[in-house]
Amino acid sequence: MKSLHFKVTGKVRSRIRVALSLAALGACLSLPVSAQDAKTPVIVQPGAPGEPTKILPASTTAVLPPGSPKNVEFMQGMIMHHAQAVEMTALIDSHTENKDLRLLGARISHSQSEEIKFMQRWLAARGQSTTMPMAKMTGMDMPGMDMSKDQMLMPGMLTAKQMAALRNARGNEFDRLFLAGMIQHHGGALTMVKDLFDTAGAGQDAELFNFATDVDSGQRAEIRIMQSMLDKETR
Repeated sequence: MKSLHFKVTGKVRSRIRVALSLAALGACLSLPVSAQDAKTPVIVQPGAPGEPTKILPASTTAVLPPGSPKNVEFMQGMIMHHAQAVEMTALIDSHTENKDLRLLGARISHSQSEEIKFMQRWLAARGQSTTMPMAKMTGMDMPGMDMSKDQMLMPGMLTAKQMAALRNARGNEFDRLFLAGMIQHHGGALTMVKDLFDTAGAGQDAELFNFATDVDSGQRAEIRIMQSMLDKETR
């Protein structure tokens, strides 16, 4: 009985030693994780080609890269441009019963209203005004710009005379004027995007680049839709 007792005790002791070893190992493995969790995140700045990376202080905050003045002008001008498109679409409900035109107008109004909000946020984040100063506007040289009643119009924008004609039209006449006017308007936006990317150093901001390319592709697609609708109106 004693030898059996000692054999059992030996097994128990062996199991205890294994359990203690596993517990100790688990504690050791958990220490680095706990220690890492307690530390603040490490901020690493990649070095230039041939230079080592740098460890930055935990207090480092993101700073927007310096932008091109053309980027700001583009956003300010496009806000003004979009605002007229929204003004044009606001006339649809009271000026025509054309269901297709109403659907198109609602799409343009929504998308351009949302884009105006985005552009305003983009400018505000960079400490820029959401409106273009007249001094800057008069100094701009952009194809398609026109002066009407001392107000500078961005490319493709309808003149005061064109807007008056649109407001006074009804039914089929309104449909034709709206479609022709919005095609002209969208074409101006494409000119503005091209001018942005043709300017050295401009259009490199990631958000602005994505926005401008979306404007270009979206308005090209809407021009094709409106041209098809206009062709039907003029048959």
